[in-house]
Amino acid sequence: MKFRISMALAGVAAIAAPAFAAEPIYTLEKAVTLPSSDSDWDYIKLEPHSPRLFIARRKDGLTVFDIKTQKVVGQVENSVGANGPLLLPQFNRGYVAMTDGSLLSFELKSLKVLDRIPLAKDGGLNGVVYDAATKRIHAVVGSRQAESAWFTLDAATGKLLSTKVFPFKKMDDPSPDGKGHLFAPARYDKILMQLDSATLAEQARWNVDCEQVVAVEYQAHTDRILIGCRGDKPVFLALDARTGAEVARVPIGKGIDGMGVDEVRHRIVTTNGGDSSMTVIEQAGPDSYKLLGNIQTRPQARVMQLDEASGRVFTVTADATFAAPDAKGVAAPTFHPNSFVVMTYKPDGTR
Repeated sequence: MKFRISMALAGVAAIAAPAFAAEPIYTLEKAVTLPSSDSDWDYIKLEPHSPRLFIARRKDGLTVFDIKTQKVVGQVENSVGANGPLLLPQFNRGYVAMTDGSLLSFELKSLKVLDRIPLAKDGGLNGVVYDAATKRIHAVVGSRQAESAWFTLDAATGKLLSTKVFPFKKMDDPSPDGKGHLFAPARYDKILMQLDSATLAEQARWNVDCEQVVAVEYQAHTDRILIGCRGDKPVFLALDARTGAEVARVPIGKGIDGMGVDEVRHRIVTTNGGDSSMTVIEQAGPDSYKLLGNIQTRPQARVMQLDEASGRVFTVTADATFAAPDAKGVAAPTFHPNSFVVMTYKPDGTR
């Protein structure tokens, strides 16, 4: 299996990279193993202007890890089922999308739980995003049979304001532009919508030329929408936010679940759990992007956070055993206790 992964990465590099020995772009600086059950995980979020990394470990709850000391410094109580955290220092609030469909809120400084609001009755929540233009948060459900619900709440109080249903099986987190718009992907429908962030009314709809639209990030200074796509031919795309027109396309690794933008080094980084890689793209301008290379990481290291101050990239994974495939060909993992690891990758030349 390791040989296959290495060959897959080598194949990507051979197609897209220059024919000379690659220099390190990021190197693994630290790997810290945490006590854990057989839990899987989802989002990790770095608190703005703080060393605290919040890790949503579903069975083990929301764990707080200090990236400077490389130690666990806190745990949010009664947070088993944590899936997607949102951290808002301006309100001293944190919110967590939970696998039981509720939204947990807590005091950010003390980690004291404030409330747990039942929202979705038909399954779990996936993530939560903040829109600065309206000072509202939007909690989005995970995969559904036919429709996806959004729950809009007041960011300062957690009060539920409205619910809207979209006719899509899976909607990933939208990206706000801070000017009254949300760019919202429908993963399996190959669609990106521009929504009014106050009413959620659809203002524009664009077809996206890739298999699964997963990660979306609006970049203000270029007025571009940056997109990471999964599938047999995974790609990074840049779209013009005014027209939805594609302006750039770069191949990436398989199984993207995390994407970060390093504005200091003019890089875009994706973490790809499918082939254990981290793709690094250089951004020379609004419409100019170049693949720098793919870094081999570890199996299922699919989510990430990028520290704006240092440029370091954080990702997590755990050892696992995969059962024999079922009748549908699905091989479910069982994660090994006490194997959960937090990895720190530093950009080349960083101390």
